Amino acid sequence: MPQMMPLNWIMLFIFFIMIFILFNIMNYYNMLNYKNNMKNVLNKKINNFSWKW
Repeated sequence: MPQMMPLNWIMLFIFFIMIFILFNIMNYYNMLNYKNNMKNVLNKKINNFSWKW
């Protein structure tokens, strides 16, 4: 029975690594979209800016 223990640890490790990589990929694309939206918002603000003296 104890001989099978490393297999369980390896499976848990692989499971953790897969979730970790998936989380990082989702976070990367989410922040990429957020940065693009912020650029668009800033460009709109700059283009619509008018001086009021």
